[in-house]
Amino acid sequence: MLVSEKIAIEHGLKADEFKKICKLLKRTPNLTELGIFSAMWNEHCSYKSSRLHLKKLPTKGKKVIQGPGENAGVIDIEDGDAIVFKIESHNHPSFIEPYQGAATGVGGIMRDVFTMGARPIANLNSIHFGSTQHKKTKNLLRGVVHGIGGYGNCMGVPTIAGQTSFDRSYNGNILVNAMTLGLVKKNKIFYSKAAGLNKPVIYVGSKTGRDGIHGASMASASFDDKIEEKKPTVQVGDPFTEKLLLEACLELMAGDSIIAIQDMGAAGLTSSSIEMASKGNLGVEINLNKVPCRETKMTPYEIMLSESQERMLIVLENGKEELAKKIFDKWNLDFAVIGKTTDTKNIELFFDKELVAKIPVNTLVENSPLYDRKWKKSKLPKKIKLDKKKINNLKIKDTLKKILSSPNVCSKEWIWQQYDHTVMGDTIQKPGGDAGVVRVHGSDKAVAATVDSSATYCWAHPLTGGKQVVCETWRNLISVGAKPVAITNCLNFGSPEKEENMGEFVECVQGIGEACKYLEYPVVSGNVSFYNQTKEIGIKPTPSIGGVGLIKDYKKMITMDLKNTGNVVLVLGKTEGHIDQSLFARIILNENNGPPPEVNLFNEKNNGETLLNLIEKNYIKSAHDVSLGGIITAISKMCIKGNKGIDLKIPKSLINEIEYFFAEDQGRYLIEVSSDNLNDVIKILDKNSVHYDHIGKIIDKEMIINQKTKVTIDELKSYNTNWLKDYMV
Repeated sequence: MLVSEKIAIEHGLKADEFKKICKLLKRTPNLTELGIFSAMWNEHCSYKSSRLHLKKLPTKGKKVIQGPGENAGVIDIEDGDAIVFKIESHNHPSFIEPYQGAATGVGGIMRDVFTMGARPIANLNSIHFGSTQHKKTKNLLRGVVHGIGGYGNCMGVPTIAGQTSFDRSYNGNILVNAMTLGLVKKNKIFYSKAAGLNKPVIYVGSKTGRDGIHGASMASASFDDKIEEKKPTVQVGDPFTEKLLLEACLELMAGDSIIAIQDMGAAGLTSSSIEMASKGNLGVEINLNKVPCRETKMTPYEIMLSESQERMLIVLENGKEELAKKIFDKWNLDFAVIGKTTDTKNIELFFDKELVAKIPVNTLVENSPLYDRKWKKSKLPKKIKLDKKKINNLKIKDTLKKILSSPNVCSKEWIWQQYDHTVMGDTIQKPGGDAGVVRVHGSDKAVAATVDSSATYCWAHPLTGGKQVVCETWRNLISVGAKPVAITNCLNFGSPEKEENMGEFVECVQGIGEACKYLEYPVVSGNVSFYNQTKEIGIKPTPSIGGVGLIKDYKKMITMDLKNTGNVVLVLGKTEGHIDQSLFARIILNENNGPPPEVNLFNEKNNGETLLNLIEKNYIKSAHDVSLGGIITAISKMCIKGNKGIDLKIPKSLINEIEYFFAEDQGRYLIEVSSDNLNDVIKILDKNSVHYDHIGKIIDKEMIINQKTKVTIDELKSYNTNWLKDYMV
């Protein structure tokens, strides 16, 4: 059946894109071929609106083994070991069907990692929901958390860190970003580039069903009133099968049978076969009758576009088929030789002995659309005029209570208690700190990971916001004693066809690039998720950044809980009193305007590297970066974690105590130092020109603020730990 322009548009293609397809093929495609083009040319798979800008990101570094372009990025962590990691979005499916959407997001990102030969050792997530008053928020949160926990826990992979936020811009489009880290030997990394002629192409894993058809296309479209009708495009996951697939793949990878391997993720068999062929500059021939199907009378169109989960495509060495089949039979998984590599540079599909599709691979990949979309530059907003009288009349205890119990600051223990964060026995810093940390099994090394985003700052000024979120992950890693190595990013935005949204994307990417370049903290993998909107209402720009760092001796890891009474607390970095776009401004002053805090990359790098030096010398007892809610929020969390109090005294300053305590100036850390080491620490800070304030001494059981306000640790705990628990009842 030849197709019309109308059918092409129904598949998410533009009219001019359909014309381009006809021109490239020199004929009109049939329905199966059109389905393949619609999958490969949609935004989710082709990056047609973003790749022009993504090319500007720094992707190389001394520790980078593999940058963007593979299933995941790979970094060197010495001693022959490497970490494979990536973050991916599963936003649209999670809004439609929260449990399965989140679960299959976790399953998909884990496959990206073990496809490369790495055993997953840690999961993280960045999840964003609408207003807590919105009727759908509670059920969406519950479903997503259960989905993440259900899949990760069954796989036996710990969830070690994450981020949860609430904002009304996500009312119609939540975000679920899943991140996985895997451990591999440097000499056993597997890639997806096909090689050699007449090599067998193998299908392994679960059978193919009709679930997930058009999943990638759905991820490249805005929501509308017919959202419920899209439920059939949400994939269904089976973590027990994925666990078998993981073990079978790793067993096969222990030998020398595999030439190339690729996860069947977005666009399923279509994208996996075409990407392998494209990278190897080869063709591939597939007999669709040999694809294991779990439903009867599936058509070539359905088989190629299905996004059924827990499937892999492998190019094997000749003569290794029986050996491989025995392994997959042992693990009770489907195994089928479905085709071979060719020198035609075409994808050729046969069904019932007929050629049902023939497309040059380069028309699907190299000739996919590339758009230089129009975009609007953002101006830095003018500073707001603070009502000093109103600020001076505020009671600090009441203000602190409101901030600590607000949805975006409160303890997320209700969430992470549902995740298994200690399975595998190597988690040495659990959720709730600055970064999760897992020990490299059987060694003294540990890997730290964190995931962050700051939609409020990015919405106010995308360039500054992009820089800030990279720096936030940098500080989180340093706060646990890890040297930051590289990042992965998941860039969540509205429609790229709107100039404002495209401008937010371009400038956020620019900010991310500037920060990564200056900090020598390259981007090694990532994902772009556009069309996060319902009708014309888009989300705030939300780049989620996953940072990974190395601790060479896990015994030097730092935690944020205050340790000993009598120790001194310093703030590293200067506090200018930046209130605009702060949590304080939004919650207490009901003010949403103004610029985000300035990001000084020199100070970020200098302050962070100096703190790492102090940690290396064993001078630091605890540390925590200062971010959302300012100094007093950060120190409150340190008190809660350590069950210790502090006698806080504001340094002599040009700003009042409210501005000093709640400002969100960047590049700052709180550190705990023993009195014996204080002079040595100050010498190093002075030598490195790091500004510091002496703000308090650790005491028992209460926080005393400027010798006049007292808050017990039990009060702090009740402010911070009860909100989410009570909300979810």
